[in-house]
Amino acid sequence: MPDAAIVAPNLYKVLLENDRVRVLEYRGKPGDKAAMHSHPALAAYALRGGKVKFTSPSGETTEAELGDGQPMFFEATEHATENIGTTEVHIVLVEIK
Repeated sequence: MPDAAIVAPNLYKVLLENDRVRVLEYRGKPGDKAAMHSHPALAAYALRGGKVKFTSPSGETTEAELGDGQPMFFEATEHATENIGTTEVHIVLVEIK
């Protein structure tokens, strides 16, 4: 499965990559979508939160309301994303290799 920076380079920017981690910046305006992609386990920090919908490969959807300053951890995952809120979402993701 392709990674986020390849599927949606307009939304994900690689800030740092080495043999241990990859740091991505995500900025998504209301209505922005990223096609199906994968992430290894990661920690994330929402600089500016909002409402996001995740869609799994099976079609199951989950909505999340992220607060400003909210830290998160996710196991390895595959999903598509959509900003379904009314504000730009700005998140820094640290993927663990």
